Amino acid sequence: MAAARLPHWLACAPWIAGLLPAAFPAQAADPQPYKVEIQSTDSSLDAALQASSDLVTLRKSAPAGPFALIGRARADIDRLKTVLESAGYYQGNISITINGMELEDPALGASLDAAPAGKDAAVKVTCATGPRFTLRHVDIDGELPDGVHGQLGLKEGDPAIAADVLAGGERLQNALQDRGYAFARVDPPVAYEYPEAHVLDVTFHVVAGSKVKVGDITVRGLERTHEAFVLRHLQVQPGDAYNAATMEQARTDLLGLDVFATVSVELGDAPDESGGVPVTFRVRERPRHAVSLNAAYSSDLGGSGGFTWTDRNTTGRADPLSVAASVINLAGTASTRIGYDTSVKYTHPDFLHRQQSLQVTLAGLQQYLEAYDQKALTLGGSVTRKLGNDWSASLGAISRQERIVQESVSQVATDPGCTAPNPSLSPDAIQKCTYNYTLFSVPLAVTYDTTGLSSPLADPTHGVRASVSVAPTLSFGEPNAQFLVTQASISFYFDLQHLGIAEEAGRSVLALRALGGLTPGAGQLSLPPDQRLYAGGSGTIRGYKFQSVGPTFQIDGNPIGGTGMSAGSVELRQRIGASFGAVAFVDAGQVSRHLTPLAGTLRFGAGAGVRYYTPIGPIRLDVAIPVQRRPNDDPFEVYIGLGQAF
Repeated sequence: MAAARLPHWLACAPWIAGLLPAAFPAQAADPQPYKVEIQSTDSSLDAALQASSDLVTLRKSAPAGPFALIGRARADIDRLKTVLESAGYYQGNISITINGMELEDPALGASLDAAPAGKDAAVKVTCATGPRFTLRHVDIDGELPDGVHGQLGLKEGDPAIAADVLAGGERLQNALQDRGYAFARVDPPVAYEYPEAHVLDVTFHVVAGSKVKVGDITVRGLERTHEAFVLRHLQVQPGDAYNAATMEQARTDLLGLDVFATVSVELGDAPDESGGVPVTFRVRERPRHAVSLNAAYSSDLGGSGGFTWTDRNTTGRADPLSVAASVINLAGTASTRIGYDTSVKYTHPDFLHRQQSLQVTLAGLQQYLEAYDQKALTLGGSVTRKLGNDWSASLGAISRQERIVQESVSQVATDPGCTAPNPSLSPDAIQKCTYNYTLFSVPLAVTYDTTGLSSPLADPTHGVRASVSVAPTLSFGEPNAQFLVTQASISFYFDLQHLGIAEEAGRSVLALRALGGLTPGAGQLSLPPDQRLYAGGSGTIRGYKFQSVGPTFQIDGNPIGGTGMSAGSVELRQRIGASFGAVAFVDAGQVSRHLTPLAGTLRFGAGAGVRYYTPIGPIRLDVAIPVQRRPNDDPFEVYIGLGQAF
């Protein structure tokens, strides 16, 4: 048997270092353009070879002269051999030719120098992988506590892939730290190669150390935020059993307060006299104030734009105060005049419970729609409680004073809800009436979200979002009414990579949505117009104007609204390159006058769109048409906004 030797990826340097580009070579006076062809091996290995080849990565950014090109190719041989070894091909071979000539051919330099200006040199990289080595023995040098022996995740006969071997050591160290061994150490593995047998023997040296508890906790870097609040918010307390995963969760929770730009965890060098390890959370606070701008456009509701000013840390307890103001309904086909939407919101985190927050909102709204004109002032508060990683619930109380102008539903001079009827109008004329309401509601909502995203603007690629809400409501006006607003929605995101249709995760996604609502307790015309249910627009059925699907007035076809609504969407989302994407979708829905959500006329809208992906979410442009176009429908609708449609 041949003598054992250390593999290149362990003996020389970590194999990952071999993937980093080398220093830029000196450029000749006349750069030599070239093209690179790397002979295919398999899809995963091809990607690693492409990413680690200077011939590929520097081809456009650092042009090279003829002799520098030869030097770049020679340096690539060792670099690409490291890639092969990291994948378990320790007897692999890399050969490179330029215009069919070997790199060691003494005539190569002169041949390139004499080539016509602007002609690409043909660089061909040939990879002979040879047999893939496997793991023969995986040993641990050191004492391990019970329950962690299987954490390496490596077994005899597995491919000797460097990343898998190194990851096994990391898993073992994490498992020890999660069990209280804060100072556990797993050294880089020692591996020996046996070329004739095509195997590796790997040994991990482990020092578990002693099991410890959490010692004194300190927070460094605070400016405005109160340390007492931070310590109460932490999930870990002095005396708790040390657990690395819990520490990481505590760090993530502090970042989630939105007042810290960075949070790191530092442990003391050794346990203290009581057996506890001192823990320091080192933070850097974000700027206290922020201003953000917003803008959106849809052909039915028109343009909107505004700003939000936020104090992230009003009293030093990570309690944000935000003031928002927007101009809305600029030149929309479903709106008649410009309106505004303003609000002031204050959030108190850790309200009576660590996983609970209180939000108080004062909002003003004025809008002029085809369905009705509305001016409203709303004061409300809600308490939101996290019930786990995926579940949350909220309970609120809302008071609203509003004035609504809408066509008279009876077209008679004595409409009981109309404060200013015009008795001189003919029966076929449109009578506008003003309705004043005072509403009190107690909304209760439960949400479920497994997408793993903290922002609603982020692009979901998997998981489920679902919500159910009920809001008992008292309406004081003409007429008085008592009713229950119930709404439910569910969105499902499926990565088509699971079906083998897409090669990369998250780039081809099928998104499905269903939503519905009922308002039992009052008839259609007893409900305030803004409490009725509508469909149409970007939130339900794209292609139809906002609120245009459902019961309408006979004279002009303007929306009345109903008491039952259901809608659904199917959307295919495809990423294109690094920053762009395309979608195709079909929406459908209906609105009924009575408490039968599936009894209205079913309408379909279809369309397509493009996406431009930014760090805060995709910018959306959709164009949709009404499949069953009616006289009052636009031929198509355009929607521009931030974030996916759902």
